[in-house]
Amino acid sequence: MTLGIRDWLALDALPGLGPARLAPLMRRWREEDDLHWPQGWLAALPATLAQPLRLWLEHPARSPLTASVDAAIAWEAEDPRHHLLHPGHPAWPDLLDQLPDPPSVVWAKGDLDVLARPAMAIVGTRRPTREGQDNAMRFARDLVERGYCIVSGMALGIDGAAQRAALQAGGATIGVLGCGVDVIYPPRHAFLYRELLAGQGLLLSEHPPDTRAHPRFFPRRNRLITGLAQGVLVVEAAEKSGSLVSARLALEQDREVFAIPGSIHNPQSTGCLRLIRQGGAALVRDIDDMLADLAPWQLPVSAPTTGREENQRIAGDRSQPSTASRSAPNVAPVAPDSPLLAALTDAPTPVDLLVELTGQSVAELQLGLLELELDGWVAQTTGGWVRRGR
Repeated sequence: MTLGIRDWLALDALPGLGPARLAPLMRRWREEDDLHWPQGWLAALPATLAQPLRLWLEHPARSPLTASVDAAIAWEAEDPRHHLLHPGHPAWPDLLDQLPDPPSVVWAKGDLDVLARPAMAIVGTRRPTREGQDNAMRFARDLVERGYCIVSGMALGIDGAAQRAALQAGGATIGVLGCGVDVIYPPRHAFLYRELLAGQGLLLSEHPPDTRAHPRFFPRRNRLITGLAQGVLVVEAAEKSGSLVSARLALEQDREVFAIPGSIHNPQSTGCLRLIRQGGAALVRDIDDMLADLAPWQLPVSAPTTGREENQRIAGDRSQPSTASRSAPNVAPVAPDSPLLAALTDAPTPVDLLVELTGQSVAELQLGLLELELDGWVAQTTGGWVRRGR
């Protein structure tokens, strides 16, 4: 007898049965086929856990587990964007089964189709430099153009920059949360939260809806970020950083780890430089460096493939056109006809000089610069604004 969603929810709600204790049972159930539901599970569980599970199975009306199971089922039914994922679900990510402590239930909100795409995690500091933010956005855009989905944690800084860029490029992104999928955290990302759900985006969490964010949730959240992806790119990270925890988890999960080198004088680059020096991460300068190391994930062209495997094969093959390139001509973007852009060069120009050059007010300049920055045409550096090549 197989386990249905109510069974997985009951196991998830059992007090004292977390992912670490559940993992060996899930492996036996999945790989050895010697753990039959429910009698085999009841025999394998300690009495303190078997007794409440047996009560739920035999007398659900008397079980305290029933309330949480019914609440989860009701939540899924109230919105077509609500989903309860579990082993055996058609959209369950197979990569999660490789984790030493996979979740039993994942709450999801958004577009489930993005789970069928090959994924790359992008992580980094919450206080990036301008260069770091630009790098996160550039790599995210390049990856989605090759068919990848960007996975991150919806945090301030590098996470948010990468996920915004993915959406702006018409790509997909997955936000893995350390709170419930109905909770906007951090609050400053309310717009990104709405933008993600309006586009090709998906929010995932191990925690039931309305669970508030808590510091102890985030380290465990990181294992899902890296576990969902074929690799992780660390953009900027300090010496003691949660991003380095993600890199370590990725290595333990046998994922590819990449790092962008930075200045030895930048404190936010020390973590990346250490990863590269110790051999924990491959140094990357552009998307081609990453795809070269991802080649082992590529399936042989002659092998029969499912839809999910075909996405992995195409994403790893640089000779294949991306989804974006198949639907539109591959032409260089045309610079907007803007006197503000024409006034900028690769040398920093302060705002007061731009006022003189363009005749625009400071307020008009700030609005124009913001629009150009969001489109990737300009950047703010020490000493003023510069024009960027695209």
